Amino acid sequence: MNLTPEAEFARIRLLRSPGIGPVSYFQLLRRFGDASAALDALPDLAARGGGRYRPVPNERIAAEIESLRSTGAQYLFHDSPAYPRLLAALETPPPVLTWRGDLALLGQGAVALVGARNASAGACRLSREFAAALSARGYAVISGLARGIDGAAHKGALMGMARGGGTIAVIASGIDVTYPPEHAELQEEVATRGLLLAEMPPGTEPLARHFPFRNRIIAGLAAGTVVVEAAPRSGSLITARLAAEAGREVMAVPGSPLDSRSRGCNELIRDGAVLVQSADDIAELLERFDGPSHKSLREPAWTGLTDEPLERDFAEADSPVEIAPLLGSAPVAIDELIRQSGASAGAVQMALLELELAGRLARHAGGRVSLAYP
Repeated sequence: MNLTPEAEFARIRLLRSPGIGPVSYFQLLRRFGDASAALDALPDLAARGGGRYRPVPNERIAAEIESLRSTGAQYLFHDSPAYPRLLAALETPPPVLTWRGDLALLGQGAVALVGARNASAGACRLSREFAAALSARGYAVISGLARGIDGAAHKGALMGMARGGGTIAVIASGIDVTYPPEHAELQEEVATRGLLLAEMPPGTEPLARHFPFRNRIIAGLAAGTVVVEAAPRSGSLITARLAAEAGREVMAVPGSPLDSRSRGCNELIRDGAVLVQSADDIAELLERFDGPSHKSLREPAWTGLTDEPLERDFAEADSPVEIAPLLGSAPVAIDELIRQSGASAGAVQMALLELELAGRLARHAGGRVSLAYP
C-alpha cells in the first residue's frame, strides 16, 4: 500500500498522541477508516469519556520526521508490502517501525538468539558460533543488541553473512540512540550491513518498560527463539514465552544446575521448550516450521501488553454504553465487561477507548482494564 506523505504524517501523529497504543490505534483505524479522520474524532471521544483531549502538535511530528531523516532511517507501516508476515500475525503488531539497513532481511527465514547480559564466556562463544553457522545457512539472526548473548549473536551473524544470511537488531530506544554505549560501533555495523529496527520514536532513551515491547518484536519476527543462557525471571524468558504464545518454536541450551545463569534455560526445557546443542539442531526445527501454531509453555508471563484481539465489531459502537460504573481499581477482563453490560463487543471497546482517551482507564496484561487513578 502506497501512502501519501499526508497519510503517513497523520498515522505517525495518531500513534504518538497521548493514550494511543497499538490496540487503540488499530481500533481507531477500523472505526474511522484512516488516521486523519481518527485524529479529528479524538476530542469528541474523550469528551464522551468525561475528559478533554488534544492530539500531539503537528510541529512535534514534523520535528520527529526531520530528525529521523537526518539519521538515514525510514518508517515502515503495518500494511506495507515489506512488513514481515510473522510479525503481522501477532495480536498487537507494531503499527509503525523505524529502520536502517537492508530491509530485504525481513523476507528471509529468521531465528532469534537471546540470553543473559552477564553471560559466561562459554555461552557467548556458543552464541557467536550458532549465529555464524545460521547466518551462513541464509537465516537472519535476530537479537536485542544488549550485552552478553545478544552482542555475541550479532557479531557471529555478521561473521557468517559473507555466505548469506545476516542479522537484525531490535532496540528498545529510538533508532538514533545507542544502548549500551559500548555497542555504538556494533549498532552502526548492524545498521550498515544488517538491519536495525526500533518501535520507539527517535530520541527516546531506553526505559525498563520499553523492553517487553521490544521483546515481543524479537519473538514476533522469528520462526523460532533460542535461549542460550538465562537466569529465572529474566527478559529472555519473557521473549521465549511470547514466542510460544505466538506459536513459534522455542529452544533452549541446557546448562549446569549449579550455575544460576542456566536455571532459566533448564526451566524452559522442563516446561516444554526443545533442547538444542548445535546449530544443526536449530536449523532442523526451523526447516520444519510451517507457520504459527498454538503452542504455550507452562507459565504465562507479563508482557506489558494487552492480548485482547484487535478484530472487533463496531457496528453498534455509536450506542452509548456506561462502562465506568463496572470498573474499579482491580483489573477486570474485557470479556467480563461485555457479559455484565449486555452490550456488543464493539460498543464496549469504544466506551473503553473513550475512557482511555479521557485518562480514566488503565490497560493491563491479559486483556484486562481498570480505572486509572492519579
